[in-house]
Amino acid sequence: MENATTIDVRSGEGLNKEKLQYFIREHIPEAPEGELRIRQFSAGHSNLTYLLQINEWEAVLRRPPLGPVAPKAHDMEREYQILSSLHPYFKPAPKSYVFSKDKEIVGSPFFIMERRNGIVLDTEFPTDTVYTPELGRKISELLVEQLVSLHQVDYKKTKLVDMVKPEGFMERQVAGWIGRYERAKTDDVKDLDELTEYLQRNVPESAEPTIIHYDYKLNNAMFSEDYSEMTGLFDWEMTTVGDPLADVGAAMSYWIQADDPEMLKKGLGKPPVTVMEGFFTRDEFIERYAEKSGRDVSSIDYYLTFAYFKLAVICQQIYYRYKKGQTQDRRFAHFNVFVENLIQYALISARK
Repeated sequence: MENATTIDVRSGEGLNKEKLQYFIREHIPEAPEGELRIRQFSAGHSNLTYLLQINEWEAVLRRPPLGPVAPKAHDMEREYQILSSLHPYFKPAPKSYVFSKDKEIVGSPFFIMERRNGIVLDTEFPTDTVYTPELGRKISELLVEQLVSLHQVDYKKTKLVDMVKPEGFMERQVAGWIGRYERAKTDDVKDLDELTEYLQRNVPESAEPTIIHYDYKLNNAMFSEDYSEMTGLFDWEMTTVGDPLADVGAAMSYWIQADDPEMLKKGLGKPPVTVMEGFFTRDEFIERYAEKSGRDVSSIDYYLTFAYFKLAVICQQIYYRYKKGQTQDRRFAHFNVFVENLIQYALISARK
């Protein structure tokens, strides 16, 4: 999200500038003296993310969304600890500066991390980029390479070893996300019971556990100006230790390709750049991951089915907040359509 579009802070989502400036002065030695300026990143549907600027110094603040949040969700301290622990071993992870649980400062727990600069891609390339199919392939390769690199980090050297239980990961994931859906339920969704029954009955034997980002997607990655390297990876709130194929499945649930049916594309607006000639298809991404990691990916359809369900639940949680009046963000008014379509597409994957 860094170098993504920033906007004036949305109504109702402002921060107390005076308290925050004092906090920064006391806890971040790198920050200079000067007036604090605050803008908001326009992307993202979950946590609220702000750009902090004092003279030439810049940082990023993350806090939970407004209103009640699901249990264990939006845990700022956990995300801060993950970044602090991972940064020495995985350079795309930004350096984190400080965490605070004091709700008097910005209204909730929060943490501040470094700002990185580069190119974040979503639905289009910068106007000064000359696109070729070779560039699409190069970016696809970088995304595969960094996912494999993340999965190669020894989690036992990080704080994650004290934060997670790798055993029974997928069973807990399936049960947990079904529970999250039930707590955020608003409207009846066709064929949901068939999908949840499939997920519970067909859990594959998990691969050796690794660190997984679990929200690995194009617009959470940052690239250098010449696209020669991936310089940043953001949104670490879901990171854990578990089955690496669950990470691949999650990544592919966001990956749209040119021949995808309208059911999957519907509601997304302008499609991401991954539909352009040269970018890997999902099958090519998965095959390349298998080659580089040496992992057996024969059960990937299950993980992709689960990932579509998980994405549907995330959309449902957001829609629930909108329907209950906990957020006024009009972007969320049609998220029930996302939920219905993702459930149906998950079933298509399950029935293969």
